[in-house]
Amino acid sequence: MRIQTVLLSAVTSFAALGMGLAAKADTVPAHCDLYAPREDYPSLSSACTFSQRQGYITISLQSNGVRYELSPVANASSGNFTDQHGHRVYRQSGLGSVGTIFEFVDGSQLWVYWDESTFSTSSATQGIGTDPATQGIGGSSARIGTLVAHTRGSQINLRSQPTVRSRPLGYGLAGDRVRIYLCQPDTDTPGSDLNWCNVQFVESGANGWIRSDFIIFPSDGAL
Repeated sequence: MRIQTVLLSAVTSFAALGMGLAAKADTVPAHCDLYAPREDYPSLSSACTFSQRQGYITISLQSNGVRYELSPVANASSGNFTDQHGHRVYRQSGLGSVGTIFEFVDGSQLWVYWDESTFSTSSATQGIGTDPATQGIGGSSARIGTLVAHTRGSQINLRSQPTVRSRPLGYGLAGDRVRIYLCQPDTDTPGSDLNWCNVQFVESGANGWIRSDFIIFPSDGAL
């Protein structure tokens, strides 16, 4: 279940956004999850950068190059911004000291984690994966998720491509920990609200794709 979010009150100053960043540079590495309106799993999970200067915020996603440029709104409650298109953006609580949440006018949300304990970069991941679908992910920022099974003792297939029609590379079991590199929408079923995520098993180093309903994400509060 996703963390319940609430709008910050007017007494919360912009300085609160800098919790955990005060001792860091204006631009810091972070991890971003983008949620479509009313969805419980991110439609995009990507390394990103977070910048703030004189109240202005820039968030750049590594996986698709999208930038969010947020300007503070004068005489408005703290946490309210407009994006580069002039649309209102609301900063919300819910991640504590490890990050912050921005909600857009369409109801989508961008979760930004700047606490380095929520993602990691491991030199051990350099060059992992020989399938073309996994090339280029070695060394990128990743957070740790946990596999969950729908029936006790069932095997969770690790696939070569983000589709159930691709060949299985192996399998995992409930409780296995995986590094989550990126997620993309499931195209197997029209109208599906699931995603496929490129993962690497922490213990074995096996790399491939697992559907999001078999993964407990760190933002769900469970590891």
